[in-house]
Amino acid sequence: MCVSVPGKVIEINVNSAVVDFGGSKITIDVTLIKPKVGQYVLVHAGCALEILSEDKAEEIITLFKELEEITSV
Repeated sequence: MCVSVPGKVIEINVNSAVVDFGGSKITIDVTLIKPKVGQYVLVHAGCALEILSEDKAEEIITLFKELEEITSV
């Protein structure tokens, strides 16, 4: 199973970007798409696959938090 995670772009450096995943800042590849600082991206295996609306990103983040709560019992 593959899981993609949304994160917020906080810095762009040509074909890479620093993305904030709930406080963890990770450098990812953005060769496939061209996001702007402040946008949310869907990331899998270190690569941004899609630009997301803030609403959609927040919805996915909330679902991951709910899943974490359920599985941590």
